[in-house]
Amino acid sequence: MNKTQDFETKLENAKKTLENLMNPEITLENSVKEYEKGMGELAQAQKILEDAVIKIKEIKSS
Repeated sequence: MNKTQDFETKLENAKKTLENLMNPEITLENSVKEYEKGMGELAQAQKILEDAVIKIKEIKSS
């Protein structure tokens, strides 16, 4: 799996987590777990994005 697919997967996972959090029947304990999971996915997606920006800057400066 390449970085773009990883990025897209992380965003899709975060979207699914948000949908789970919107379920009115979710328990507080499960909502906290879902929130942590979603924030982790977004943090990983952000890291992938930052790495891509650095790579683009390196290419442009070459």
